[in-house]
Amino acid sequence: MKFLLFLSLILLTSCGFRPIYGDYQSPQNKAASSELAQISIAIIPDREGQFLRNALMDRFYAGAGEPSSPRYILTINPVAEQRVELDITKTAEATRAQIILTSNLTLKNAQGETLITRPLRSITSYNVLESEFATRVTETAARENALQDLARQIERDVVLYLTQK
Repeated sequence: MKFLLFLSLILLTSCGFRPIYGDYQSPQNKAASSELAQISIAIIPDREGQFLRNALMDRFYAGAGEPSSPRYILTINPVAEQRVELDITKTAEATRAQIILTSNLTLKNAQGETLITRPLRSITSYNVLESEFATRVTETAARENALQDLARQIERDVVLYLTQK
């Protein structure tokens, strides 16, 4: 068993696999994190956009703040939300609902040249409870989780681009 594990690790490293995250002491990850710190994040409209932008700022700047002369500009389209009711009872009441958030990201260099454009989508669901307050709380938590997922997708796509260029 140990031999198979060792063999799989040897084969994995020989195929060129390199984790994006993990050892932040490696030169590739230091380069990616310093590049992330050079990205200006444009204002995203609406409350969801404000939450998403704050999540991205936490991920990109690590407490250093926005760059004064950014090398890249990240633009996120307004977040579109679709709510779908699931699990309908005989009395036509939903007991579960789904939130689908969609948007697009565009990364440009300082000269305005588009480097990447990607669609974004996150799906989450929550229980519709008898208490309207409890339902609102679970819906808000589900929406925030979906926005955090969009932030992870954006970070992943940008890091992949920056490490492959």
